Amino acid sequence: MHLTIELDREDDGRWIAEAAELPGVMCYGQTRDEAISNTERLAIEVIADRIVHGELPSSSLAVSFVISDEQLASY
Repeated sequence: MHLTIELDREDDGRWIAEAAELPGVMCYGQTRDEAISNTERLAIEVIADRIVHGELPSSSLAVSFVISDEQLASY
């Protein structure tokens, strides 16, 4: 499973990262790296939960994350 991480910075300076392919999987962080790490962890937990409940095959746990160069360069 390939997941795209989308980043944004809030007006208050916090970062938010979202796994685009998993609606609702988004996390804040004080730094960009913290927001990315929190989102990756939550995405893995959501995927594992869906595997346990038979909603996804166990092969879905082979996860890779991608952040576009444009997203990285813009901040």
